[in-house]
Amino acid sequence: MSEQSVRQTEQTVTVSEDEPLIEVNDLKTYYGEGGLIEDNPVKAVDGVSFDIERGETLGLVGESGCGKTTLGRTLIQLESATEGEVLFDGTDVTRLSGDELKNWRRNSQMVFQDPESSLNDRMTIGEIVREPLDVHDWKTAKERRSRVRELLDVVGLRPEHYYRYPHQFSGGQRQRVGIARALALEPEFVVLDEPVSALDVSVQAQILNLLEDLQDEFGLTYLFIAHDLSVVRHICDRVAVMYLGHIMEIGETEELFADPKNPYTRSLLSAIPDPDPTSDRERITLRGTPPSPRDPPSGCPFSTRCPMKIRPDEFQDLDDEVWIAIEVFREVVRERERADRSLTERAREMLGMATRYSDIDEIREELFADIDVPPAVQKHVDEAATYIDDNDDEQAREYLRDVFGSICDDESPDDHLVSDTGRFSHCHRHLEEYAEPDEFTPYANR
Repeated sequence: MSEQSVRQTEQTVTVSEDEPLIEVNDLKTYYGEGGLIEDNPVKAVDGVSFDIERGETLGLVGESGCGKTTLGRTLIQLESATEGEVLFDGTDVTRLSGDELKNWRRNSQMVFQDPESSLNDRMTIGEIVREPLDVHDWKTAKERRSRVRELLDVVGLRPEHYYRYPHQFSGGQRQRVGIARALALEPEFVVLDEPVSALDVSVQAQILNLLEDLQDEFGLTYLFIAHDLSVVRHICDRVAVMYLGHIMEIGETEELFADPKNPYTRSLLSAIPDPDPTSDRERITLRGTPPSPRDPPSGCPFSTRCPMKIRPDEFQDLDDEVWIAIEVFREVVRERERADRSLTERAREMLGMATRYSDIDEIREELFADIDVPPAVQKHVDEAATYIDDNDDEQAREYLRDVFGSICDDESPDDHLVSDTGRFSHCHRHLEEYAEPDEFTPYANR
């Protein structure tokens, strides 16, 4: 390692650990105003707040499309924040521009998911790794070349690789090139976006070990985005669970995996394969798919799929099968209202004419025909169907919300402290009045 690298490492280590390196406060990243018919923005990141300590690895997990990559790109200003702030050593980087932004970007880099498409096939490996140094006019040309060769050695590549092209390397070697490029300017913070998902298992282990060694050597701070929960458990100090643009739970890795507090975290972790064929561990299968980030629920983001959703008082004793059918029926009505419709269909609606969305009888038959529905519930289902027959899906949606809705539909939950280690969970069930026995009791009330 060069003397400058040693000095940089020592400087990083000796910085006060009392304050986090990254502070994210109510960050929002919205896209576009839609088209001619739909003008709601896509709420990719919708008001998240968390810290990343110096030298730690924070894992970020969640279903595809939940906003993980957008959040990572916003932290290093590859995407512009709509609202909120990202404090890097106390400086709000969302307000930087021009030379200030360029100079700050030396401190933050990203390793992309696909090691093939993230490298320019027309450039040699040496040119690819040297490009950040050229952009920032780092020292002399001779020193840049020397720096690139040093970086290739650090990530386990050989000097002769300097003049080769990306297509001459395996996937693992290309990812090493991407890591070398990210380290070129000696950043403090690196976003790792699915860095091993495209690699074979044996190569994954090599890259993960490399990332851990580099973190120890250079004092790096990581945001590790991944789908593979076993990889996250292995490499991360803390984990943030994301759903539909929100952080649902965040806490220390082993504690979160051993005792998840949020219903979504429980559902996500239940999908991890169990090698024990005799295990009786419950697998939680969520119904449907996540709502569109262009039209998210107004209450809890997980309310349309949550198996622990709070019911209105009058339906507390309702059979679970009936309640699930009601929830599915409500989601069908919700989806119908925001479905892509042609201009002709919209015109027919305005004229009070029937459209292909008008017939609700088949849906009712499929959901309720084979279960015993109490008359009081059936009355409300029939009333909503009447509105739909009259081409008033919005009224049907509001009627069902008034009858079957709860705090989960109406209010966004707060972040509740659920352990003495600072773990937070985003769920109404942590309120004492809605807590399930032995499951969702708030830490503060134990």
